[in-house]
Amino acid sequence: QVQLVESGGGLVQPGGSLRLSCAASGFTFSTYAMSWYRQAPGKQRELVALITGSDGSTTYADSVKGRFTISRDNGKNTVYLQMNRLKPEDTAVYYCNLYGQGYWGQGTQVTVSS
Repeated sequence: QVQLVESGGGLVQPGGSLRLSCAASGFTFSTYAMSWYRQAPGKQRELVALITGSDGSTTYADSVKGRFTISRDNGKNTVYLQMNRLKPEDTAVYYCNLYGQGYWGQGTQVTVSS
């Protein structure tokens, strides 16, 4: 049974940093691409970052390039999202996703506000 459990969200001031974690279980983690999505109030869920399972290649939304970094630790079955220089427009619920397989975590709230 696939499980994805996010942690690390919270309230941060503009310009600050947060690191999200997603602990995965129930599948062979190292062989699957993982991703982070976010959904702000009144907006559609959007892909933020993706990391492949094979070689760890990454892809980012234009809005977060240069500020966010996705990484994975296959020994810990965990994917991370390091978010730096946060902006108010980054405020959203962030979801971990087993890419292309239809499995989602419960989401973690990130609020960027002074």
